[in-house]
Amino acid sequence: MQNKLLVNFAQQNHVEGLTMASLTALREGEMGYSVNKAKRLIKFQHRINKELLGHRIITGNPYTAWFEEGEQNLLQIKAFLIQFSVFSNQFLIAQLNKMIHAETLDSMRVSKEILANELGVRFISELSTNDKDYLGVTDGSVEGGVFHFSAGHFEWLYSITKKLNLSFAEIGQPKHGTQPTLFFCDELIRLYGGEDYQVSQAASYAIENWAAAGFWNQLIRGFSRFNDRNSMDLPLGFFIWHDQLEAQHAAHTQEELEELYFSLDIDEDAFIDHSNEMLDGVAVFWDGLEEQRRALATTH
Repeated sequence: MQNKLLVNFAQQNHVEGLTMASLTALREGEMGYSVNKAKRLIKFQHRINKELLGHRIITGNPYTAWFEEGEQNLLQIKAFLIQFSVFSNQFLIAQLNKMIHAETLDSMRVSKEILANELGVRFISELSTNDKDYLGVTDGSVEGGVFHFSAGHFEWLYSITKKLNLSFAEIGQPKHGTQPTLFFCDELIRLYGGEDYQVSQAASYAIENWAAAGFWNQLIRGFSRFNDRNSMDLPLGFFIWHDQLEAQHAAHTQEELEELYFSLDIDEDAFIDHSNEMLDGVAVFWDGLEEQRRALATTH
């Protein structure tokens, strides 16, 4: 019944396309919400769809398309995991900076929750389990959660590299990163973890849309085929968990954008520019992996 009322409200005011959360706030007259601003937001969304979400790293990633086929040789698999481990560790710095530069207590807590979970505090929800080997659920909160070293996301990656005889000292550290990987990490810290809140939010929106574009699933399929082809059992929990997490995040990304738009006076041009800057950084990372895998294609 409530959804029908909101749909009718949207049609009457010509603001179709907004999320139910925004329509509810608009209908109830919450501070910052107005029909005129909603109409501007809809026009802005059209610009985002055209000028941002069509970025090549969202619409088609040559590296992950190749990886999905599962034809990697051992050196290509190792090279990928080393670079991804460097990114995974550097993301902690970007996330810490994002938390430090938050402008509200709520946004600080959101960033802190992501950081705590990355470090090894599992989410608690109705689906939680006490099984110590379970990777944990992808929703809920870290509030009241228990820290486990083995639940740290980097340790999940390490569990894969150990199977490939890569030592702990051979992964994760910046000295192991290629120039493209380190450029991407620097851009994450500069934009996603930057001091300017609107820049940080634009970069966050870009990262969420990249992460929800399906590359996690491509990596899972590629690893699964590699395992089958080589009779190996590389554990894929890190990638499976993140794929499930992003499936949930995708539903919230639009709500977060709309909440941001209604709560602040967004510089629309700057938002799109900074989002594209972030996606350009992401593209450099994957382009570097593509170049690296080609160099290792004839090496066994």
